[in-house]
Amino acid sequence: MNDIEIAQQTEMEPIVDVAHKVGLTEDDLELYGKYKAKVSLPLKKKTQTKGKMILVTAVNPTPAGEGKSTVTIGLADAMSAIGKKTMVALREPSLGPVMGVKGGATGGGYSQVVPMEDINLHFTGDMHALTAANNTLAALIDNHIYQGNELGIDQRRVIWKRVLDINDRALRHTVIGLGGPTQGVPREDGFDITVASELMAVLCLATDLNDLKKRIGQIVIGYNFDREPVTVDQLGVTDAITLLLKDAIKPNLVQTLEHTPALVHGGPFANIAHGCNSIIATRTSMELADYTLTEAGFGADLGAEKFLDIVCPRLGKTPDAIVIVATVRALKMNGGVAKDNLNEENVEAVQKGYVNLQRHIRNMKRYGVPVVVAVNKFATDTDAELNQVIDLCKADNADAYISDGWAKGSKGVIDLAHAVVDACDQESDFKPLYQPEDSIEQKIETLVTKFYGGAKVEYSPKAKRQIKQFAKLGWDKMPVCMAKTQYSFSDNAKLLGAPTGFTVHIREFVPKLGAQFIVALTGNVLTMPGLPKVPAANGMHVDENGKISGLY
Repeated sequence: MNDIEIAQQTEMEPIVDVAHKVGLTEDDLELYGKYKAKVSLPLKKKTQTKGKMILVTAVNPTPAGEGKSTVTIGLADAMSAIGKKTMVALREPSLGPVMGVKGGATGGGYSQVVPMEDINLHFTGDMHALTAANNTLAALIDNHIYQGNELGIDQRRVIWKRVLDINDRALRHTVIGLGGPTQGVPREDGFDITVASELMAVLCLATDLNDLKKRIGQIVIGYNFDREPVTVDQLGVTDAITLLLKDAIKPNLVQTLEHTPALVHGGPFANIAHGCNSIIATRTSMELADYTLTEAGFGADLGAEKFLDIVCPRLGKTPDAIVIVATVRALKMNGGVAKDNLNEENVEAVQKGYVNLQRHIRNMKRYGVPVVVAVNKFATDTDAELNQVIDLCKADNADAYISDGWAKGSKGVIDLAHAVVDACDQESDFKPLYQPEDSIEQKIETLVTKFYGGAKVEYSPKAKRQIKQFAKLGWDKMPVCMAKTQYSFSDNAKLLGAPTGFTVHIREFVPKLGAQFIVALTGNVLTMPGLPKVPAANGMHVDENGKISGLY
């Protein structure tokens, strides 16, 4: 059976019963049918001391992904199976990859969160609320300019874009306001995908509704004719945008196939945003469970680094253990095997591509947190290939275990679960990669030379001007959120493995004052993806009874 068939044939527990497992009552829930709910905040019950937190990350992935969510969910079920009170906190899927190449974000096989179709499609409406809030702000900006422009906004320097939660390359660059004087003020514009919106980042980094409102008010939407920043607060619409997100800020409660409680909330991509689920969901989980598993997008060079350097200071908690997901096929691709040949046994390529995993292991250990490797097993993997990965990790003094949650559910992840629990009991000495007082250049050069393995950084003339401007405005003490390809440590998607001596090119910075970080756009990274030649949407079907097939 495929993923959706497994999900459809699994009998779910009522979400109220799932909530009871972690001490929540029906009064704590806002029900969205029988199997989904939002958790009302603040929690009515007095909660325990915060539980332990496990961050799940990965190697640089293949285009189809390496099953990081599958491992996270399977590990949560396995930890529950060995008697640990566990919850999982995941990001919400975006319709872009669901309809494009990568598919959904609910795990796979016998390690999934359900209801799978609902979560991957419209869920509780959070993505739509974010899209509406973002585009309401865009409309209010253009209306302000049209209605006299009291703030003197320079329409050439509006940096707030409209968004859509689907991949659509035709909308990357647009011109609006055409058609005559009554149609608005013409200007160049463009669309990002919803998960790249600063409102998504703000929602995921806010600690409560008041903090959300404060952060929204600080968002810079552009500059006036004196080149001074203009904020949402200055527009006078902070409360209007906040009220559109008053329900979206509440975390969504669902369950795994084995009925472990799961909070699925927020969904920024890790290549063009910070790539982690909401702080509110993670904190809620840590208050309710003894162990919380959360994942960060793409490889450890993106999502994990951003979790550790951007999210942790705001969360007020660092991981007790880090799990790095590796796959035989990803190592073979990093070892030079073409995508069409990844299903063929090639132990030599596994050994050659191991350098990618090796660098991720060493990078994660830099933070002073115990590291465990999970080798996510695929049906095409051979014993020789799997054993090669385990042996290479052991030679690097890294504990590695097979994770077979896709085929076996929790039963295939028990050894990994015991290892992760043991890792959480080890002492850790967390050290951030850089300090807040470091300059923008120092932060980026630390990332490039000490973390990615590169030699130097080159800045475009525009980026150099922005560095000087941001320093004058006092924005240079915020963390840097690197936007780059997920396939390589470099900004060149074709440089696989563990490249060295390369140059990272910074073409532009985008200030995100609400999120409290600076986005550095590298190479040709796009904030609005495009669809492939044959999108996943082409294989989706729905019958006369509303039963869906082809969704994965």
